[in-house]
Amino acid sequence: MDLAPYITAFVTLFVVIDPVGLAPLFPALTQGMDARARRAIALRACAIGAGLLTLFGLAGEAVLGFVGISMPAFRIAGGILLFLTALDMLFERRTRRRGDRHADADDPSVFPLATPLIAGPGAMATMILLTGQNAGDWGWIAAMHGVMFAVIALTFLFFMAAGLLERALGPTGINVVTRLLGMLLAALSVQFVLDGLSAFELTSR
Repeated sequence: MDLAPYITAFVTLFVVIDPVGLAPLFPALTQGMDARARRAIALRACAIGAGLLTLFGLAGEAVLGFVGISMPAFRIAGGILLFLTALDMLFERRTRRRGDRHADADDPSVFPLATPLIAGPGAMATMILLTGQNAGDWGWIAAMHGVMFAVIALTFLFFMAAGLLERALGPTGINVVTRLLGMLLAALSVQFVLDGLSAFELTSR
């Protein structure tokens, strides 16, 4: 059995989803929550992210085509939403809102964790491409989803280990890291938009 295609698929999804890069974002997005609430958010975010990627792995192009949305447009929209999250992190809007409302009212599990951070445009497009390599071969499609679930499981483990980082940095360190990550998220969101615009130019020629 040739494992090379499966290893390549795993590495591709791991790089696109980037569990290592997402880990520091988790304590920043769940600042002030206890361990039980964080575990529930991590589980919910990973489950929803896996569900979205499964949907796009099975019927991604059909879903977007049905509603008349192109992948470049989807990528641009994800970038804009991610930029709004970056602004919240940079200007402490999320922290202030959490002080005014119950923590459950500001649950980051669906947005931005599940999408666009875990199941972002890049990850969705990757699932469409991977499952499309052997379209109609349900064994291959199932294997690609198994690879995806393995990456999501690693993402959950990284989320759980992120609390150690928060304890090591302390409140001041977390504030500094939150702002730095907000800048990185802003840059990532702009890159999503630029990638979407580039893809749109290629398809419109």
